[in-house]
Amino acid sequence: MSVQDIAVNAKDIYVLPDAVTRLKECLDDNSATIDDIADIISFDPALAAQILKVSNSALYRFPNKIETISKALQVIGTRAAYDLALAYGVTHAFSEVDGSVIDLDKFWEQSVSCGLLAKFIAEQRGIKEPERLFVAGLLHNIGELVISESHPKQAERCQAFNERVSPAELQHAILDFTYAELSAELVKQWGIPESIYRPVNEIHQVFNERALEDERILQLSYVLALDNVNPEIYPSYSNLEPHLHESLALEIDDLEDALDITNLQCLSVISLFNPSAFMLY
Repeated sequence: MSVQDIAVNAKDIYVLPDAVTRLKECLDDNSATIDDIADIISFDPALAAQILKVSNSALYRFPNKIETISKALQVIGTRAAYDLALAYGVTHAFSEVDGSVIDLDKFWEQSVSCGLLAKFIAEQRGIKEPERLFVAGLLHNIGELVISESHPKQAERCQAFNERVSPAELQHAILDFTYAELSAELVKQWGIPESIYRPVNEIHQVFNERALEDERILQLSYVLALDNVNPEIYPSYSNLEPHLHESLALEIDDLEDALDITNLQCLSVISLFNPSAFMLY
């Protein structure tokens, strides 16, 4: 099957919560108010609880507790609320994935690490709405979850990457596409904005100085997260090519700061987005 065929089929299996779809429609409606958005979130108790937990988490580090959806929307913004609702909706859609084929804990650790790094670097670069890069990083590898369910033998083979063969090279050799390409196509099929699926689709592309800034940020965040989460295979900066950070005017010390800060955030943020944690609430 082609990547498009797999994504079309997966779209009907892994369904986003209705509230996420309604939020996008509301945000696309210029006449919608912040109260309309708050109502959609509030009518889905699980989503409302998630937005409040995230708003009060290490992802934002606000000094005062946020106790209402209206306050959360005022503080983080409506677009950020949609991005976080989307992250919740997608991860929740995969809550029943069997963990016997791949290491789900490591999967979510790398996904969250990539998302946190992308958001942190975007903030350092002064990019507006950095949450969309957090979401892109978080979702960059959901294609692995799809393949682990639909083609478990191939998914198991794709885990055998090493210092000589990268995950993307191995995936392409076995599947004829990468997990990121499948992730991007599935996100596109869901009707999620291009600003999220485009950088995911470009995450393994050959570096191009003319590439958009968010694409270069996600490429850098991916390789940093890959090395960070797999130290037994990749020592620090094994996959880092200098142009990835130099094109963003970042020094190694900046990358050290990014890793130190996001590693501190990672454990608490994983608990918000790893679907196994949803069972606690």
